[in-house]
Amino acid sequence: MYDEREQSPEHGPLAGFTVGVTAARRADELGALLERRGAAVLHAPALRIVPLSDDSELLAATKEIIERAPDIAVATTAIGFRGWVEAADGWGLGEDLLERLRGVRILARGPKVKGAIRAAGLTEEWSPASESMAEVLDRLLEEGVDGLRIAVQLHGEPLPGFVESLRAGGAEVVGVPVYRWLPPEDIGPVDRLIDAAVARTLDAVTFTSAPAAASLLSRAEERGLLDDLLAALGHDVLPACVGPVTALPFQARGVGTVQPERFRLGPLVQLLCRELPSRARTLPVAGHRVEIRGHAVLVDGELRPVPPAGMSLLRALCRKPGWVVSRAELLRALPGAGRDEHAVETAMARLRTALGAPKLIQTVVKRGYRLALDPAADTKYDAAV
Repeated sequence: MYDEREQSPEHGPLAGFTVGVTAARRADELGALLERRGAAVLHAPALRIVPLSDDSELLAATKEIIERAPDIAVATTAIGFRGWVEAADGWGLGEDLLERLRGVRILARGPKVKGAIRAAGLTEEWSPASESMAEVLDRLLEEGVDGLRIAVQLHGEPLPGFVESLRAGGAEVVGVPVYRWLPPEDIGPVDRLIDAAVARTLDAVTFTSAPAAASLLSRAEERGLLDDLLAALGHDVLPACVGPVTALPFQARGVGTVQPERFRLGPLVQLLCRELPSRARTLPVAGHRVEIRGHAVLVDGELRPVPPAGMSLLRALCRKPGWVVSRAELLRALPGAGRDEHAVETAMARLRTALGAPKLIQTVVKRGYRLALDPAADTKYDAAV
């Protein structure tokens, strides 16, 4: 288990990394958790939640349930269940709905939903320890659903095969659409996040709902950047999902993700605290231990922020540790540098200043620059070049 106490007191485990946050709900909470551990956070809500308090579909489903009680009700999210009860109250149907549900077997997806059910004065019959809708489905199908009427609180996330499987088992399913996802009103932050991912100036992107993931991919496709984004997420930018349902849009595109064992924000952040430092490149250079992170470098454990141009040069040097890299090759690594090799010299001077240890990078006259890899490491790293 990762232990934050092992970190230097000057910085957290995510110092030097930039993490994108796509959440619509609890984005501030997630951002604060990341920032407390040292990360730079790029906020880009990929969707917005629209309550359906005035929606005819929800009103119709509520009236249908009051008029004819289901045998089983499945509650999937706390915010959705509370929203349903509040909407019913607004229509003057709240007491009728709760009275009807008191005689119904209620299954809750997880502990938060159980809390919402009990706050409404109801009691759930069962909730899976895994908080998985798949386990809910397995239990229902194992018990048999033929001839049963089942109300399912829909919550904007895909429930792959859930409703279809119940109907195939002979159940009558009543969907309760409590809220829906829509694209954000301001698409600018999402575009900036996509650009940052494609440019590899992000180290990770977090996702707490499948619709957010699907929305980001859809926007990238609209801009003609989907292939570039998928390539970035497949190799250099870590997609971190709160759970397997959230990861489905990436799974469908063949992109692997990381997920915590417990589907919560805290474990998601702890997962990043382990994963990102483990992906950082660490080299013994000129008697120092150099760890290269997203927008900063740890030199003997001291965090040294580095400008973007300097990071581009440093990454180019690290691809050939100990070998000479020509000015022409370094110039190609500089974004938007043009053809003037003087830009390399300027960026290199700033890089050395930022690192605080000028001898880490050697100038090789008329040839270029090299990382001053420690002699004992030469054989190990030469073999990898």
